[in-house]
Amino acid sequence: MSTEEFELNCSVRTDLGKGASRRLRRLDDNIPAILYGGDKDPIALTIAHKDIARATENEAFFAHIITLKIGNKKEKAVIKALQRHPARPIILHADFLRVSATHTIIVKVPIHFLNEETCVGVRLGGGNIIRTMNEIEVSCLPKDLPEYIEVDMLEIDLGESVHLSEITLPEGITSVALSHGEDSIDLSIAIVQAPKGIAEEDEEVEGEEGEEAEAAGDDDSSEGGDDASGDSKD
Repeated sequence: MSTEEFELNCSVRTDLGKGASRRLRRLDDNIPAILYGGDKDPIALTIAHKDIARATENEAFFAHIITLKIGNKKEKAVIKALQRHPARPIILHADFLRVSATHTIIVKVPIHFLNEETCVGVRLGGGNIIRTMNEIEVSCLPKDLPEYIEVDMLEIDLGESVHLSEITLPEGITSVALSHGEDSIDLSIAIVQAPKGIAEEDEEVEGEEGEEAEAAGDDDSSEGGDDASGDSKD
């Protein structure tokens, strides 16, 4: 668990609706947010844009227990959704989920890839690492929530990939994708791909070998036909 601390000052929002949200952003430089979950009713909140924008610059914010100060009360929560402007660096809305120390939560945790430059497939084979996942969805108690999960690429060779089942998760952490028994899907996290030129050459060689095998099969059929014809004349 990270030692980072995130605390946001909030106020309860009573003026609801799309028009009110637009005024909130335009006139006050605040954003609308909502806190829900647990055995309490949802609360509509207002948060200063500069405060949440600064917090989201830190990757740990997205996989961390956040303290929301609402008046003279404090609520523990995790960020569940963040709506951003499609063209401008502006946050439009935030969703927070209450957490309890005794109840598991499901959170997407960032992946930190280690030893990418010294990876066998990169250093000796000239390959490229293709990341197919940047975060892992995990289930855990709030106290066990990791800031990130490490994936070591050092020993991965050309054409090889790393899957969820090969990752050693911290104690108390469960992969959601692998928790469905027989229906679980062992997703690929990253693959070391051969350089484009080499990959194309391999495909050409495979194609040529296939053509040669097909031609050899045709020759065998032709020879067999001649023998059969000769036998019938005798």
